[in-house]
Amino acid sequence: MKHSAGAILSSIKLDRSSRKGVGVQLYMALRDIILSGGLRAGDRLPATRILARELGVSRTTVIDAIERLVVEGMLVSRVGAGTFVSDALDAQRPAPGAPQPAKTGKKPRLSYAITHAEPSYARRNWLPHEARAFITALPALDAFPMTNWARISARQLRGSRSAVMGYGEPKGMRALRRAIATHLSALKGIRCHEEQIFITCGAQHGFALIGHMLLNPGDRVWMENPGASGARNAFLSQGAELVPVDVDDEGMVVADGLKKSPHFRLAFVTPTHQQPLGHVMSLARRFELLRAAEEAQGLVIEDDYDGEFYFDNAPQPALYSTDTAGRVLYVGTFSKSLFPALRLGFILVPERMIDAFDQTFSAWASGPATATQAIVADFMDEGHFATHIRLMRRLYKARYEALREAAASLPEIVRLQETRSGFHATADLAPHIDAKLVVEQARERGVILAPLSRYCLQPIEKNGLVLGFGSAPPEELRKGIDIVRDLPALKSNWSG
Repeated sequence: MKHSAGAILSSIKLDRSSRKGVGVQLYMALRDIILSGGLRAGDRLPATRILARELGVSRTTVIDAIERLVVEGMLVSRVGAGTFVSDALDAQRPAPGAPQPAKTGKKPRLSYAITHAEPSYARRNWLPHEARAFITALPALDAFPMTNWARISARQLRGSRSAVMGYGEPKGMRALRRAIATHLSALKGIRCHEEQIFITCGAQHGFALIGHMLLNPGDRVWMENPGASGARNAFLSQGAELVPVDVDDEGMVVADGLKKSPHFRLAFVTPTHQQPLGHVMSLARRFELLRAAEEAQGLVIEDDYDGEFYFDNAPQPALYSTDTAGRVLYVGTFSKSLFPALRLGFILVPERMIDAFDQTFSAWASGPATATQAIVADFMDEGHFATHIRLMRRLYKARYEALREAAASLPEIVRLQETRSGFHATADLAPHIDAKLVVEQARERGVILAPLSRYCLQPIEKNGLVLGFGSAPPEELRKGIDIVRDLPALKSNWSG
């Protein structure tokens, strides 16, 4: 290379095996060199034919990359002279080694509700990103029917631009709401129609909207303890006072809730598969909860996060279908039945609350991308969703059986509890075992466990772990159990 040919750019490396095109890589490399100060104002680039020869790419590729940077104002082309780094860019760039602005002074003020809620938030940085034993909350992504999904996606994206690129209906695409209503009727026996359904960006978004509409600062909300952590944050952000209510084999202990706070605004429950203990709320307890809500003039939020995946011959009935007074708001999500990245959920509201939700959604609520809604609607209408659910029931049951068989080899101080749906199970630990130490040692060996305490608003007597089995194949679950069995925190307490 010769300096007379322009600046030496030997640091540029192009990876022809990368999914990014060579032209994009070249553009980004030149841009990074300029922004980092590797090329200063007035520096001349090599001629396009020289740069193309030195990098082993076509001259057209080089010209395209340089023209993009000229359009962005980073480079300037002068006829007969060459291409130079723009003087304007250098004037705006801080000098190398310039001190950063001092991080002193007061932080921006947050709202009163957020400031007081933040210390009590359930941290969500544990949400899974890759499948392994024993990740919770992640479905079997390896079994998703991607071919059908891709075909429907391509068809929708080739359709009317206004249909998939516009704002869409405030409460969600009618075709999707109709498909969800049909699904709820067929699976759960819930009698509803599309006007009662409001599409959200996942269940968490639904909880936040409900909290925004129904809660005032200081309102009391019954929460299962242990229980789901996502809804907790949504209600805390509205300034609510959370009331931890005990859970037993029949579900939320309504008597404990009435003892602690008879005048409550909301009660949050997971009746078909209690999160995380896995119990099914008994019919007697359901009627008890509905009576308590009626007397308190409160409402009940039913979170049915994985109700499709039951192992018995029939699904557990929804609390919503038992309600005759219009006290239950049913929240569903596609994060478990399809995949989390969709960020797609819905709220089924009683008839008497349709107008209030219509007003809120029309005023400011924004939902998922219209194209995403259209794809899911077609996926359901064409029968792929129902087929996928049936296959996943069998798959999750097989993976649960593999987990249960492997867990039989664990010491008596660890006992896996039976579950009849979903894709996680709890394991009781002897009281003297340090669950957090077990989790830490497992993580060091590539196995992800969750302590039961993570789901608790206040400490409980039960000591245990939560093990997900949905996203990992049987052989990986068996290997995970082998690792857990040999953890020092357990072996030192096991005479076997």
